[in-house]
Amino acid sequence: MNKKLKLDELGRIDTEEYRDAEKQEIEIVLDQVRSGHNVGSVFRTCDAFRIRKIHLCGFTPTPPNREIQKTALGATDSVEWEQWDSTMDCVRHLRSRQMKIWAIEQTAESTPIHKLAESSKNVAIILGNEVKGVDQEVVDFSDKCIEIPQFGTKHSLNVSVCTGIVLWDLCLRNGLME
Repeated sequence: MNKKLKLDELGRIDTEEYRDAEKQEIEIVLDQVRSGHNVGSVFRTCDAFRIRKIHLCGFTPTPPNREIQKTALGATDSVEWEQWDSTMDCVRHLRSRQMKIWAIEQTAESTPIHKLAESSKNVAIILGNEVKGVDQEVVDFSDKCIEIPQFGTKHSLNVSVCTGIVLWDLCLRNGLME
Protein backbone atom coordinates (compact mmCIF):
# COMPACT_ATOMS: atom_id res chain seq x y z
CA MET A 1 0.00 0.00 0.00
CA ASN A 2 1.23 3.51 -0.82
CA LYS A 3 0.82 5.17 2.60
CA LYS A 4 1.07 8.95 2.82
CA LEU A 5 3.91 10.12 5.03
CA LYS A 6 3.29 12.32 8.06
CA LEU A 7 5.28 15.53 8.44
CA ASP A 8 7.63 13.99 11.02
CA GLU A 9 8.33 11.08 8.63
CA LEU A 10 9.57 13.31 5.77
CA GLY A 11 13.06 13.80 7.23
CA ARG A 12 13.19 17.53 6.44
CA ILE A 13 15.91 19.74 7.86
CA ASP A 14 15.07 22.61 10.18
CA THR A 15 15.69 26.31 9.51
CA GLU A 16 19.13 26.32 11.18
CA GLU A 17 20.25 23.27 9.22
CA TYR A 18 18.92 24.90 6.04
CA ARG A 19 21.01 28.03 6.62
CA ASP A 20 24.15 25.88 6.96
CA ALA A 21 23.30 23.50 4.09
CA GLU A 22 24.99 23.69 0.70
CA LYS A 23 22.85 25.71 -1.71
CA GLN A 24 22.28 25.65 -5.44
CA GLU A 25 24.44 28.21 -7.28
CA ILE A 26 21.26 29.94 -8.41
CA GLU A 27 19.78 33.26 -7.31
CA ILE A 28 16.30 34.51 -8.13
CA VAL A 29 15.53 38.12 -9.07
CA LEU A 30 11.90 39.25 -8.93
CA ASP A 31 11.46 42.29 -11.19
CA GLN A 32 8.46 44.35 -10.07
CA VAL A 33 6.29 41.38 -8.99
CA ARG A 34 3.06 42.83 -7.64
CA SER A 35 1.44 40.01 -5.65
CA GLY A 36 2.61 39.11 -2.17
CA HIS A 37 1.05 35.69 -2.68
CA ASN A 38 3.31 35.12 -5.69
CA VAL A 39 6.35 36.33 -3.75
CA GLY A 40 5.52 33.96 -0.89
CA SER A 41 5.15 31.05 -3.31
CA VAL A 42 8.55 31.88 -4.81
CA PHE A 43 10.09 31.85 -1.31
CA ARG A 44 8.56 28.45 -0.63
CA THR A 45 9.79 27.05 -3.96
CA CYS A 46 13.28 28.47 -3.39
CA ASP A 47 13.35 26.77 0.02
CA ALA A 48 12.35 23.45 -1.58
CA PHE A 49 15.28 23.63 -4.04
CA ARG A 50 17.82 25.23 -1.64
CA ILE A 51 18.28 28.32 -3.76
CA ARG A 52 21.05 30.62 -2.53
CA LYS A 53 19.17 33.93 -2.45
CA ILE A 54 16.14 35.91 -3.65
CA HIS A 55 16.44 39.55 -4.78
CA LEU A 56 13.20 41.55 -4.43
CA CYS A 57 13.30 44.53 -6.79
CA GLY A 58 11.29 47.70 -7.20
CA PHE A 59 7.77 47.55 -5.76
CA THR A 60 7.97 43.79 -5.14
CA PRO A 61 6.62 43.28 -1.60
CA THR A 62 9.11 42.22 1.08
CA PRO A 63 8.75 40.36 4.36
CA PRO A 64 7.20 40.83 6.80
CA ASN A 65 4.02 40.89 4.75
CA ARG A 66 0.77 39.06 5.47
CA GLU A 67 0.27 37.86 1.88
CA ILE A 68 3.87 36.64 1.63
CA GLN A 69 3.66 34.82 4.97
CA LYS A 70 0.39 33.13 3.96
CA THR A 71 2.00 31.31 1.04
CA ALA A 72 5.66 31.17 2.15
CA LEU A 73 4.76 29.13 5.26
CA GLY A 74 7.95 30.23 7.05
CA ALA A 75 10.33 30.08 4.06
CA THR A 76 11.16 33.76 4.59
CA ASP A 77 13.05 32.59 7.69
CA SER A 78 15.17 30.08 5.79
CA VAL A 79 15.83 31.63 2.37
CA GLU A 80 18.20 34.59 2.29
CA TRP A 81 16.78 37.67 0.58
CA GLU A 82 17.67 41.25 -0.25
CA GLN A 83 15.59 44.26 -1.34
CA TRP A 84 16.67 46.51 -4.23
CA ASP A 85 15.09 49.76 -5.38
CA SER A 86 16.17 49.04 -8.95
CA THR A 87 16.29 45.74 -10.83
CA MET A 88 19.09 47.10 -13.02
CA ASP A 89 21.21 47.92 -9.95
CA CYS A 90 20.63 44.37 -8.75
CA VAL A 91 21.58 42.67 -12.02
CA ARG A 92 24.63 44.91 -12.45
CA HIS A 93 25.74 43.83 -8.97
CA LEU A 94 25.18 40.17 -9.84
CA ARG A 95 27.13 40.56 -13.09
CA SER A 96 30.02 42.13 -11.09
CA ARG A 97 30.07 38.83 -9.16
CA GLN A 98 30.55 37.04 -12.51
CA MET A 99 27.06 35.55 -12.42
CA LYS A 100 25.27 34.70 -15.66
CA ILE A 101 22.08 36.73 -16.08
CA TRP A 102 19.17 34.78 -17.56
CA ALA A 103 15.75 36.35 -18.03
CA ILE A 104 12.71 34.12 -18.20
CA GLU A 105 10.92 35.85 -21.05
CA GLN A 106 9.45 35.22 -24.49
CA THR A 107 11.64 37.04 -27.02
CA ALA A 108 12.50 36.70 -30.70
CA GLU A 109 15.67 34.80 -29.74
CA SER A 110 14.74 33.08 -26.49
CA THR A 111 15.89 29.51 -25.87
CA PRO A 112 13.23 26.94 -25.01
CA ILE A 113 14.19 25.60 -21.59
CA HIS A 114 14.39 22.00 -22.83
CA LYS A 115 17.02 23.07 -25.40
CA LEU A 116 19.25 24.81 -22.87
CA ALA A 117 22.72 23.35 -23.38
CA GLU A 118 24.93 25.13 -20.84
CA SER A 119 25.48 24.73 -17.12
CA SER A 120 22.96 26.40 -14.86
CA LYS A 121 25.49 27.04 -12.10
CA ASN A 122 26.36 30.55 -10.92
CA VAL A 123 23.28 31.98 -12.60
CA ALA A 124 20.76 34.68 -11.69
CA ILE A 125 17.25 33.96 -12.95
CA ILE A 126 15.13 37.05 -13.60
CA LEU A 127 11.35 36.68 -13.37
CA GLY A 128 9.06 39.57 -14.22
CA ASN A 129 5.87 41.35 -13.40
CA GLU A 130 2.61 39.42 -13.68
CA VAL A 131 1.37 41.63 -16.56
CA LYS A 132 4.41 43.24 -18.20
CA GLY A 133 7.01 40.50 -17.70
CA VAL A 134 10.71 41.33 -17.37
CA ASP A 135 11.50 44.98 -18.13
CA GLN A 136 13.03 45.43 -21.62
CA GLU A 137 16.16 47.12 -20.19
CA VAL A 138 16.76 44.03 -18.04
CA VAL A 139 16.10 41.75 -21.03
CA ASP A 140 18.67 43.74 -23.05
CA PHE A 141 21.22 43.38 -20.24
CA SER A 142 20.67 39.62 -19.89
CA ASP A 143 23.09 37.03 -21.23
CA LYS A 144 20.26 34.77 -22.31
CA CYS A 145 16.47 34.66 -22.41
CA ILE A 146 14.77 31.37 -21.65
CA GLU A 147 11.15 30.48 -22.22
CA ILE A 148 8.89 27.63 -21.22
CA PRO A 149 7.08 26.42 -24.36
CA GLN A 150 3.30 26.62 -24.03
CA PHE A 151 0.61 25.08 -26.20
CA GLY A 152 -2.68 26.58 -25.01
CA THR A 153 -4.44 29.88 -25.61
CA LYS A 154 -2.76 31.89 -22.83
CA HIS A 155 0.47 33.79 -23.38
CA SER A 156 2.14 33.17 -20.02
CA LEU A 157 2.26 31.18 -16.81
CA ASN A 158 1.81 32.56 -13.31
CA VAL A 159 5.22 33.82 -12.08
CA SER A 160 5.28 31.40 -9.15
CA VAL A 161 4.39 28.44 -11.37
CA CYS A 162 7.07 29.54 -13.83
CA THR A 163 9.60 29.70 -10.98
CA GLY A 164 8.83 26.13 -9.98
CA ILE A 165 9.21 24.77 -13.51
CA VAL A 166 12.46 26.65 -14.14
CA LEU A 167 14.02 25.69 -10.81
CA TRP A 168 13.04 22.03 -11.19
CA ASP A 169 14.72 21.92 -14.60
CA LEU A 170 17.88 23.83 -13.56
CA CYS A 171 18.33 21.90 -10.31
CA LEU A 172 17.87 18.62 -12.15
CA ARG A 173 20.66 19.72 -14.54
CA ASN A 174 22.82 20.67 -11.52
CA GLY A 175 22.51 17.20 -10.04
CA LEU A 176 20.31 18.08 -7.05
CA MET A 177 18.09 15.06 -7.65
CA GLU A 178 20.92 12.50 -7.62
